[in-house]
Amino acid sequence: MFWIENSTRAEVTRVLDARLVEAARMVSSLVSKNQIALNRDGPAQITLSHDESYEHQQFCQIWSFTQGLVGRSNGAPRAQLVPADATGFRDVTRDGKDLRVYTIIDPDLGGQVTVGDSLAMRNRLVRDVIEGFLWPALVILPVMWGLIWFAISRGLAPLDRFARDLDARPSEDLRALPGTARQPREIRPLAGALDDLLARLAAARGREREFIAYAAHEMKTPLAGLKTQAHIARHAPDTDTREHALAAISTSVDRTDRMVRQLLDLAQVDSREARATSVELNGLLRQVLGDLAGLATRRGVTLELYSAPDAPTVEDDPLLLSLALRNLIENAVQASPDGAAIKVSVTTSGAALLVDIHDHGPGLPPEIAQQAGQKFVKGKGADANGSGLGLSIAHDALTRLSGTLSFEMRADGHHTRVDLPAA
Repeated sequence: MFWIENSTRAEVTRVLDARLVEAARMVSSLVSKNQIALNRDGPAQITLSHDESYEHQQFCQIWSFTQGLVGRSNGAPRAQLVPADATGFRDVTRDGKDLRVYTIIDPDLGGQVTVGDSLAMRNRLVRDVIEGFLWPALVILPVMWGLIWFAISRGLAPLDRFARDLDARPSEDLRALPGTARQPREIRPLAGALDDLLARLAAARGREREFIAYAAHEMKTPLAGLKTQAHIARHAPDTDTREHALAAISTSVDRTDRMVRQLLDLAQVDSREARATSVELNGLLRQVLGDLAGLATRRGVTLELYSAPDAPTVEDDPLLLSLALRNLIENAVQASPDGAAIKVSVTTSGAALLVDIHDHGPGLPPEIAQQAGQKFVKGKGADANGSGLGLSIAHDALTRLSGTLSFEMRADGHHTRVDLPAA
């Protein structure tokens, strides 16, 4: 409201001031052309054009520097409103009225022409303009607000129903949303995206349930063996039977320990944000082989490292890389026959580094190699102590490191190849 009043007043002042200038110049022009007779029987009567609504509000005075007042319009004060040498706009008060006047010097007349109007008229004009705008606005705005509210409510009604349906849906209900094709066109993309999300969540939950079931089954088998062998050892009739049962217990404990460790490795791979740092590959492999030395001794195999002479480095997460290499080498140890040698070599190939794990095991069947990313996948005739997690851990870790994994059976044995981008 304050802004409307100020802007309206400024605009009215600008327009009416322009009218005053125009009127003063018109009167001066008429005087110069002798179209107004001056000072014969007193001040000449000047007629100004005016708006009927604001009749008698604009007035005019013509003053000669030598003869005094020589012309005036109806309603103009008889007293001089501005000093004789004044020009331009002024606000003055005469006879209790506030006036706005504009004065110019007429050299042909040898005097000045003053044109003015009432500030009260200007205020009434501003008030009329504001009222002319305000009253329709007071009527139209509520109607417009009602129409807008109705249109928005009607337009958002399908979205509100959609939100209520989602709120009422149980958290375990991951089926597709009903009637997506019948939804309004505006929310079909949202409904479609939610359907896709629900489908992915259902698939993820399915994999989680499957993983838990497999893990429980794999854990149950060695624990059942432990219980059975412990019973046998307790009631063994002779030393040989007891020693055999204790050896079986040791094997079950090793299998359980390996599986628990692999489950922890898998959890680390799934949850870890890769942190790239410079890794010296020979040093990392020596550490991994050192960790597996005890297992290799128990399995009766030897571990040999053929390091690259230029100490190659990679920009990778050392934990993920060590988990991948450890599980691949451990698989080779488990698959190798007694007395075999496992050779791990590092070579460069263009912009990539190659880690080759050469063992003398039966090799990985092609159908198992194609399922390297799946958990608990084991081929026929696989090591009974294997859980089917080692290959999956290596695959997932290398995928995060932008590395690749491949297998090849050659004449000299089985080769597991890891390609890594060089630093």
